Amino acid sequence: MFRLLVFLTALSWVTAPALAEGGFLGIGGDVYRAAQSVTYDTGDADDLFLAGETVRATAAATGTAHVAGRWITLEGDIGGDLYAAGMTVKIEAPVVGDATVTGYEVTLGEIGGDLRASGSKLSLDGPVGGYALLAGETLTLGAPIAGDAHVMAREVEFGRDAQVDGRLVLYEAEPGTLDVPETVAPADRIERRTLPEWEGELGAIRPPSLGEIIARYLMGIVIVAGIAALVAALAPKTLAEIRAQLLVHPARSLWFGFLAQSLLIGAMVVLAISVVGLLLSPAMAVVAGLTGLAGYILGAYAFGVGLLQAVGRPLPAQWSERAIAGALGAAVACLLALIPFVGWLFVLALTLAGVGAAVLHLLRPRFFA
Repeated sequence: MFRLLVFLTALSWVTAPALAEGGFLGIGGDVYRAAQSVTYDTGDADDLFLAGETVRATAAATGTAHVAGRWITLEGDIGGDLYAAGMTVKIEAPVVGDATVTGYEVTLGEIGGDLRASGSKLSLDGPVGGYALLAGETLTLGAPIAGDAHVMAREVEFGRDAQVDGRLVLYEAEPGTLDVPETVAPADRIERRTLPEWEGELGAIRPPSLGEIIARYLMGIVIVAGIAALVAALAPKTLAEIRAQLLVHPARSLWFGFLAQSLLIGAMVVLAISVVGLLLSPAMAVVAGLTGLAGYILGAYAFGVGLLQAVGRPLPAQWSERAIAGALGAAVACLLALIPFVGWLFVLALTLAGVGAAVLHLLRPRFFA
């Protein structure tokens, strides 16, 4: 895990000069570009990844395009799906696949598949081959939609070529406030719903049942016990040293765990705001999440060993005994987590202590040698 962090950091330093000078990073036919102002005009990309304040693509990409920026203009065809987020987004070229777009002012051209778009000002100027899910303050619908259209907007303007071949579902504060010309959709294919139905379209959120809570509780215990047993079988000495570090120096482990997680999360934020390293931010988020998970498993295992020692049991010597210790620690930690306010703080401290013990074992700082 630490080597992965070093690799990602080194990769950002190696690629940063090229990106800052306006060059492309190409891997396996995919093109990555991040800078203050980004222009893609080579037309040699399969999948396309662009990030910057001003993003402009004048050439085609055969695969999927992922675009983030403040001002985005796409003039080249997209052969796959499109994912775009910005303040002003203009999609002027056809998108063969599905499109998911969000922004303040969004202008859309031809979409071959399904369309999901949200923004304050939406304008659809090209036909949609699938369904359309549109949400905004104002919507200008100026092209046909082959499938269903779900629309949530305060104001809707229908152009001369506007047409919905499937159902037109309108979400309104007061059903009947939006006028729909007969040329767009006949009355028998128009369905009007209230805004709360839009919010519940994905299904009502219900609390888990008692059986589901127990099942998740047992599943968590099994996962922690299984991973602890696997680590015990593959690296028993390492696991024992990390456990000893945590039990002998819990405060030191907690402090170094706090520093390590702060470093990972801080690196993620710095990479994001630097623009150049924006594409590495998701990787840093994954590393931080996996580090926290590993810390919880190590902390639960050490906690279980400590509980066994407290009742007079010897240190676990076999992998099965280590699995039992991991299961015991996870079970008690989950129960303690149910205590209001204090419970989650205990689990957080246990996780950070596990991370810190692993960091101390891997790095061995000189001032603690």
